Amino acid sequence: QVQLVESGGGLVQAGASLRLSCAASGRTDSTYLMGWIRQAPGKEREFVAACFWRARSTYYADSVKGRFTISRDNAKNTVYLQMNSLKPEDTAVYYCAAKERYTGLYYSPPAYDYWGQGTQVTVSS
Repeated sequence: QVQLVESGGGLVQAGASLRLSCAASGRTDSTYLMGWIRQAPGKEREFVAACFWRARSTYYADSVKGRFTISRDNAKNTVYLQMNSLKPEDTAVYYCAAKERYTGLYYSPPAYDYWGQGTQVTVSS
């Protein structure tokens, strides 16, 4: 099993920045990809960004490209999401998720095997 704990959410004004953290523990060596997924009120879960533990490739949703950056610290088993130029439409619960199965569907929330409890990000206009 893998446990994921997010932190760093909060209430900010449009244009501000936040950095989310996701601390992974347990059998982290069984996972190969980490992702951030968000869910706004009344909407489906939406892929935001993903990165590999042991490769440099990163992936982003078009809606956050150029504003968000995903990174990882393998020594700390921690993944980060730096969010700049936040917009009201970024308001959502942000979940950290981990993939164990090699399905290649990094953009599909149901393809993730482990989830954190989520952290709320609210951006006011």
